[in-house]
This record gives sequence, C-alpha cells and structure tokens, in this order.
Amino acid sequence: MSVIDALTEVCGPEHVRTAGPGDAVDGIPAGFVAAPADAEELGGLLRVAAEQALAVLACGAGTKLDWGVPPAHLDLIVDTTRLAGVYDHAPDDRLATVGAGTPLRAVRAGLARAGQRVPLDVPSPGATVGGVLATNESGPLRLTHGTPRDLIAHARVALADGTVTDRVAGHDLPRLVCGSYGAFGVIAEATLRLDAVPAARRWVTRAISTPREVQEFAAALLGSSLSPEAIEADLPAGAGPGELAVLVEGDRLGAQARAQAMARILGGDAGVGDTPPIWWGRYPFAGDDIAVRVVGQPTELFAVIYALRDAAGVPVRVRGSVATGTAHVALPSSMTPAAVRRVLGATRDVLLVRGGGLAVLLRAPLHVRDGVESYGGAPLANELSRAKAELDPDGRLAPGRRPER
Repeated sequence: MSVIDALTEVCGPEHVRTAGPGDAVDGIPAGFVAAPADAEELGGLLRVAAEQALAVLACGAGTKLDWGVPPAHLDLIVDTTRLAGVYDHAPDDRLATVGAGTPLRAVRAGLARAGQRVPLDVPSPGATVGGVLATNESGPLRLTHGTPRDLIAHARVALADGTVTDRVAGHDLPRLVCGSYGAFGVIAEATLRLDAVPAARRWVTRAISTPREVQEFAAALLGSSLSPEAIEADLPAGAGPGELAVLVEGDRLGAQARAQAMARILGGDAGVGDTPPIWWGRYPFAGDDIAVRVVGQPTELFAVIYALRDAAGVPVRVRGSVATGTAHVALPSSMTPAAVRRVLGATRDVLLVRGGGLAVLLRAPLHVRDGVESYGGAPLANELSRAKAELDPDGRLAPGRRPER
C-alpha cells in the first residue's frame, strides 16, 4: 500500500493530501499533510508513520512553526486543527479538557461564560492549545500563574509508535510535552487548570529609560505587599523613553486601591488606567525581524540586556516580563549571521557569570539560521535526552528540533 493510501485509510480522502510549496517548514519541504479527527485517528497516523519510516511534525495554527531549530527533514505534517473543542469542563474542580487544535481564544470565550479562564495570555494571535503547550509559550500572567508546564494537569499524547496514552513510566508526561516542540509525541488533548475571571483589571504605567531603572522599579514592587499580577517593560529601539506596565487584578475597589498604591511607589508620571498599553502582551518582533528570547535571573536581566544592546551595535527593541527574568528581542532582519553570533555570544557570556540562563535564536531568515547555533551548542539536558531515546528511538518525531525545559 502506498503512503497516501495508508494515510487515507486512517483519516479519509478529504483529510489527506500531498504537500504543496506552502507546507514547507523553515525551508524544509513536507511530503504529505493529514488531519485526524480524534485521538484514535492521530494514533493511526503515527502507526502509519512508524511503518513507513516517516518523519513527523505536528502543526496547529502555525503561529510558531518557524520557532526553534528547523526540522532536519520532514515527510508528514499532522494538521491538528480538527482536534478541537472543549471536551469537558469541571467548574467546581477548576479544570477543562480541550482538544490540541482548539484556538486558545475560543477556549477563553467558552470558559468566560462560566466566569473562569485559563490564565494563559500568550502573544501569538490565533495560537492553538497544542502549539502553546508544545512551545511552553506564556505571556505577562506567567509571573502569577507560571507557564503551561505549571498549568497542565493531564494530557493524552500519541507516541512515535502510534500508542495513545496519558502516562509513561518514569516520566511526568503532561509536563514533559510542554516545551517539547513535538519531539516526544503529538498532543491530542490536555486538561488545564483554571481560575476565576477577575472582576476588575487595572494597569499602572510609568515612563522608563534604562534596563537598570526597570530592574529597580520591579524590585520595589516585588518588595512591597501589593502582589502585582504581572510586570512588563518595553524598551524601544529608537530615541525616547520606554514604558513599565504593571497589572493588578481583583475586586473593583481592591484593584483600584492596589494600583494607586503601586503608582505612588513608582512615582514620576505613573498613572492608573483600565486598559493596557498597546504593546502589552505582544512580542517586539514582527515581519522579518530576527527573534531572540533571553531567560536569566530576574535580578540580573538588566545587565544581560545592556550587554546584548552593546553587542548589537544598532538600536534594538526589547520587551520583557521583568520579574520572571524573561525578555524577547527584535534584531534587524539585515543583520549578518556573524553579527547575530556576536550578539548571542555576548549575551550568553554575561548570562554565564550572572547566574545562568539561555539566549535562544527563536526565528530568523534561513541564511541566518544556517550560520547560527540556535542554542549556542549547549548540550541537551540529560532528562530530555533520555526521554527522546525512550519515546522516539528512531528520531522520527520533529527530527532535529530541540525540546526545552
């Protein structure tokens, strides 16, 4: 039986096709695209892939398909968009089980009717639950609620041999697949922890000019008893001040009072508003920008950003979740591979002496990717290497892609 016939036998002819030019991932062409309707069909596709020795990559909305290390080769794209819906909602337990292909914004809309939410405010428009989990993507609320790895309670995953399971001996499967980039299995569905939709949200904003100033204000807020839900900063590429923004959630009177108290701590032109600044919850990069993520010690992030900006030699925009030590950087698309290597090298050097961390090339034009080590050649963590060897011994799931802790 041919490959396409075997795939069609699983999903039906209307949901299997030969890949076209638009199905390439970071310049790597695919052979076939198949869209399973449920976990059983997903497992069936991976059994065919195992029998035919096909390299597999899952894709939802594709908002982050060009993130991370490009696949080494690619035969089958598993389109997860039919794995959609809120399958179960237990309001009293604050849990919801959703299909991997469900857009996160649809999950939010459905749960809001019950006064609950998944506290994930990711910046990728249209992102699916599976994509958010596979990249461990989070937004400003990571300060209070953590990342998807902290919010996932249960998962059903199709493994490389086609087995669909919710547990693997020796591994915490739900947490393992978060940040895996599809290297350990394809997520079929996940059960996520919820919280109540707050009655009120307030944003406190203040002009800032330097990374050091950002760190000092963040430390002052965290050292108070006011418990901000999120602290974000935007440092623009050009001249002019940046902005610090703080989110406060709660009942209407309490949120307003806490926000006003935070504004007094920040001083200067600090003010309180009902809406976030326009850049809130958005990445600083767009279009063809080269995207970099930096993760370090929150108290040391200011020094890392100084080093990165100095090495870049040109103005670059930086946005960060200050209190969690996470920042995203937009480098000009015109940068040469040598210049990008210089920037990442300088950043990694400072991270090394400032408590450790990561500087990752998330996205770049192909000629830059070809000349730059996305992770700087750092070895994969032992736990992740062991999991890959056990769960995908033939290396067919997202081959070449690197899972993250």
